[in-house]
Amino acid sequence: PQRRRLLWLLFLAGLLLIAMTSRATTLVRLRFPDLVHYASAIARVRCVGADTRVENSEIFTDTRFHVLESEKGVLPASIVVRQPGGKFQHLVSHVEGAPEFRIGEEVYLFLWGRPGRQFYVLGWSQGTFRVHRDALSGKETVTQDSAEIPIFDPEANAFTKMGVKNLRVAVFQERVRREVLRTLP
Repeated sequence: PQRRRLLWLLFLAGLLLIAMTSRATTLVRLRFPDLVHYASAIARVRCVGADTRVENSEIFTDTRFHVLESEKGVLPASIVVRQPGGKFQHLVSHVEGAPEFRIGEEVYLFLWGRPGRQFYVLGWSQGTFRVHRDALSGKETVTQDSAEIPIFDPEANAFTKMGVKNLRVAVFQERVRREVLRTLP
């Protein structure tokens, strides 16, 4: 009885450790020029809906967006972006660092993929820039999702919080366009 109790305790402790580590996600920092360079498309989009599905025992969310303007690449009027995680029936899967979107929300996305298929957000939270509109002035700013998430910075050999915060949209667009021009052959 004593040994059996000890084995059960060890088994439960092991399950707890597995559960704790399975939630961990480590993102390696992508500098802004790298995001622009590796993105096959960069666009301001509006979320119009989402569907979740299970494939190979994993939950994925396919979010539909209307493309409002494109800064890089050629995109159709509507695109689908696939992200890991979501809610499917009674199952919920949350993947740290994977962005979640609300219907009606406008964001700039750094996309990886090609038209005719679903896209992926490059660097997950690093490639997601949320548009905020001041109710009084109407001025728009963008904030990068990763600005509040610790991301591993190999140069500093540490986890740091960095990113774009409350940058005026016009300044952000100019920065993107300047980097796009630098990446052209």
